[in-house]
Amino acid sequence: MSIDENNRNYLNVLVTGIGGGGHGEQILKALRMADTPFNVIGTDANAICANEDQVSTFYTVPKAGDPKYLETLMAICETHDIGTVFHGSEPELKVLSQNRDLFHQAGIYLPLNPPGVIDMCMDKNKLSQWLDLNGFNSPRSVDIKELNDISNIDFFPCVLKPATGSGGSAHVYICQTIAELSAIASMLLGIGIDIIAQEYVGDLESEFTVGVLHDEHGRYLNSIAVNRYITSSLGSRVRMVNNFESNGLGSHLGISSGISQGEIGRFPNVTNQCKEIAAKLGGTSAINIQCRLVNGKVYVFEINPRFSGTTSLRAICGYNEPEILIRSHFLNEEIHPDFGYKSGVILRSLNESFSEFKDAKQQVDG
Repeated sequence: MSIDENNRNYLNVLVTGIGGGGHGEQILKALRMADTPFNVIGTDANAICANEDQVSTFYTVPKAGDPKYLETLMAICETHDIGTVFHGSEPELKVLSQNRDLFHQAGIYLPLNPPGVIDMCMDKNKLSQWLDLNGFNSPRSVDIKELNDISNIDFFPCVLKPATGSGGSAHVYICQTIAELSAIASMLLGIGIDIIAQEYVGDLESEFTVGVLHDEHGRYLNSIAVNRYITSSLGSRVRMVNNFESNGLGSHLGISSGISQGEIGRFPNVTNQCKEIAAKLGGTSAINIQCRLVNGKVYVFEINPRFSGTTSLRAICGYNEPEILIRSHFLNEEIHPDFGYKSGVILRSLNESFSEFKDAKQQVDG
């Protein structure tokens, strides 16, 4: 790949939220695998960051909700002549989306989907209504604002989860009885979480996370899917015996964790349906569709309007979304739709990081 000597700032990339195992870390891994020699600057709200040594320069920045966050980020961009900023957490995604004009005026590329797409996908009730309105399949769902709303639920098992935000599987529960539903809903509402109840569909082998990529002009580029392995301790957040095996959901029920692994490839029976959804949404960056395949039909239970926790897995296969979008934007490279990439099985494990104390006062005797 040739380098445009007149436009070298595109090589300087800022990735936020590179710690904590979120999608910022995944973007960082993908950029380090890229053929293009990017100079990656990294930030995180936590000064203790396992990936500090994976970037050329690391900064600790305020949290996204801090009034000084945006000012700090822009100062870093100016110091390093940053060409592209990738968000690494959902709070930062919101801030960047709301202030995209500021970055545009500074000549900085933000690979983001349209504001309306981001806002809708991060509200599961709005997304469910949109899917139904546009003729796409999704599990039956009920918005729960107060405990009395559970009387509207007539499907079991069901999944209780936060109604806003996306990804991570935090505060997600499976309920098989009205007693479980009442207790868990009461707990979540009690700690201030608006929740949605979704019908549990499909079995443990039917879950996919699907990436559909469009460029900033809305042109379709490619799609890829991971058929998740969610029976292992690393891949599963919740797993339990199915008390009603006759419902066709298998002997066990489960909720995947945010750590995806499994078979990765094109899976046209899944990706073709997801391409229609992403096109209807009007994507202008990476879109990730969480779904289960039931009787040949994709049932969407969540859409993440951002880069995925599987971004690095895809890059391993030759599907490097961050690099593709940067080169398309800055170098006007023609990306052939449905370009080839490898398929196979991706497995994950935990890696350890050690940093020796630099100050004796940090050490504590046992």
